[in-house]
Amino acid sequence: MTLPHDDAPATAIAPDIGALDWSKGEGLLPAVVQDAATLRVLMLGYMNRDAFAETLRRGEVTFFSRSKRRLWTKGESSGHVLELVSMQTDCDADTLLVLATPRGPTCHLQRPSCFPAAPASTLAQLDALIETRERERPDGSYTTRLFDGGIRRIAQKVGEEGVETALAALVQTDEELLGESADLLYHLVVLLRARGLSLADVERVLTARSG
Repeated sequence: MTLPHDDAPATAIAPDIGALDWSKGEGLLPAVVQDAATLRVLMLGYMNRDAFAETLRRGEVTFFSRSKRRLWTKGESSGHVLELVSMQTDCDADTLLVLATPRGPTCHLQRPSCFPAAPASTLAQLDALIETRERERPDGSYTTRLFDGGIRRIAQKVGEEGVETALAALVQTDEELLGESADLLYHLVVLLRARGLSLADVERVLTARSG
């Protein structure tokens, strides 16, 4: 149901507004918002028909505020908007799952999620961090040094880590194997980013193969 983050909001996948069951909850549907990259649950809001339509029109997640009794686009004051990726409904067509790309912390307490301990994909968070390192190139960062070294050096490191991981599988402990595997995955993500790719691109290949 998801689309790449670069797609225009108008192309976002969403259920037909007429197929949703607006008869429950006084015309409001619960909308669970999830980070499209890390899959972390970000918040819960409510949409009426107008909020649903406005979300599609703006490409930014919009709710109906039950306290203010009006439409409310997340981030309209803070600038920390939720860029729409897709929406889907549950089996009863009375609850929405919204996948979005957060631009800044979602919670008013400056946390990524309104649920402090909401789980997220560690690999996806690593990928996002490495993307930031590539763009900003902070001084003193090992990742910056890798990018500055170029594709050949990064590819060499992936090869070295691959060999070390294979050797660990043969002659070292489980803990050492896990450590080498983590090193390999990190350097592989750096290599992908250096080529303008991401873990999400790899996931799409795996999804296509599994289908």
